[in-house]
Amino acid sequence: MNPNASALSSLLVLDTATETLHLGLGLRGRRFTRALPGGARASEHLLPALAGLLDEAGIAWRDLDAIGFGRGPGAFTGVRGACAVAQGLAFGLGLPVIAIDTLLAVAEDARASGAGDAVQVAVDARMGEVYAATYRHVGGTWRTVEAPALADPAALAARLAAEDRGAWAVAGNSLSVHAGAWAAWSGGRWPDAAPRADALLALAEAAWRRGERLDAAQALPLYVRDKVAQTTAERERSRAATGAPS
Repeated sequence: MNPNASALSSLLVLDTATETLHLGLGLRGRRFTRALPGGARASEHLLPALAGLLDEAGIAWRDLDAIGFGRGPGAFTGVRGACAVAQGLAFGLGLPVIAIDTLLAVAEDARASGAGDAVQVAVDARMGEVYAATYRHVGGTWRTVEAPALADPAALAARLAAEDRGAWAVAGNSLSVHAGAWAAWSGGRWPDAAPRADALLALAEAAWRRGERLDAAQALPLYVRDKVAQTTAERERSRAATGAPS
């Protein structure tokens, strides 16, 4: 184990921002991955699943060089869980962490599947919204065109069409969840793109090469929605505005 070494021989990654736990281990050019059901009890299975990756690779916790984690945006409980686990492991093992934008991992997953170098990510955020971000892969690295934010799927699709972005690929489950909003989209579609382990590993390895390593205390979530619940009065006003029954 040598967290300060320029070479990265063993890297553990995890993302729990979606309904699937995406876990991976990179070990001297080999990759070991898991995609497991998430949900309310996912945190109970996370550490045993990570330990299982190490067992499969034949290494111990002390052999790791770094911990990469998906920092979101995504489900609040999931994002917090990934940060907490990454931070706890990094503190306990004396390792640096590598923060990975979950939406960028979706873009990388789509690019690896043939989506091209210009990707609009749109992932279901519940409440009729999507987590959206735009990325372009240039010169072997990703550049953020539009940072992660909340958007209305129909408005996003209309804006992309108005800006004549037909050459861009749209990646993420919003294409399926909000199929009506994307019905007129004529560009590339990658509805199954997700923050899979191979994408997480690729992004974390690139970040390591750029020297983007953080102290464990900096394993913090990326939130784009500050409020997830409405008061009773706010719900009543919303119903009145839409004409919905109370």
